[in-house]
Amino acid sequence: MCFLLIFSNQFVILIINKQTKLQIVCFAGGYPMDVNELFWQASIHDIKKGYNDEATRFTCLLCGEKIEKGIIYPHEGVLYEAEKFMQHHITAAHQSVFHYLNGLNKKMTGLTDHQSHILRLFYEGKTDQEIKEELEIGSATTIRHHRFTLKEKERQAKTFLAMMELLKEQNEKEDSFVPIHKTATMVDDRYNITISEEQQLLEKYFPNGIGKELVRFPKREKHKIVILRAITKIFDETTQYSEKELNEMIQPIYEDYVQIRRYLIEYGFMDRKEDGSAYWIKK
Repeated sequence: MCFLLIFSNQFVILIINKQTKLQIVCFAGGYPMDVNELFWQASIHDIKKGYNDEATRFTCLLCGEKIEKGIIYPHEGVLYEAEKFMQHHITAAHQSVFHYLNGLNKKMTGLTDHQSHILRLFYEGKTDQEIKEELEIGSATTIRHHRFTLKEKERQAKTFLAMMELLKEQNEKEDSFVPIHKTATMVDDRYNITISEEQQLLEKYFPNGIGKELVRFPKREKHKIVILRAITKIFDETTQYSEKELNEMIQPIYEDYVQIRRYLIEYGFMDRKEDGSAYWIKK
């Protein structure tokens, strides 16, 4: 049932084409797709596995880790072929694909915190009686009701996805929407922006190219998302930056680097340690 977690009504339009895949989005300015875009362009089959199979490597859709093919990987006395090592990585780094998906923002999953908790207990093989005792719920009948409700959500998601695929086939020239980053803290109409609209805004605010000087920081929320998303492209997703290093990378783009740094955290593009000693791109 974990595929249910991507069927929030804010995102369904992003997962439609004849192969049940997202449209592949290439970022303006020559930057490669990041892990967020890889996740949203993947098939449901690949999302369930947690990685995609490319010509020369396997890429983790959850964090972007890459495992090259044709290499034997030794780990704790065991030799792994590439795909087996990727599966080991997912277990070691994320516990499981299910646990990763279940931990996404409820705007992403379409589930309440209570439903996510119960779904995890179902996945872990707990009986209705064990769940009743753990959650201190008075009756096992309540647990059975939750099972029914989740199965109903699954049926609704399948139906809605089929309808949207049919709509997409009817309107093949429809402009696609910009993928929403998985770590978004607020998901609402500010993300309602198409690929062509994003390109126009980037050309407007970065006339000399992404990574060059920002003309001004926009006031409109929708425009802020586009600009902040573009700025994240200058950072290495595998690197932790000190506050000084972060400021030095942002300042050539926009003089009020403190404002940019604050918004990158607030909108879920970056995270930091409580003492501000390290910053990194959220995955």
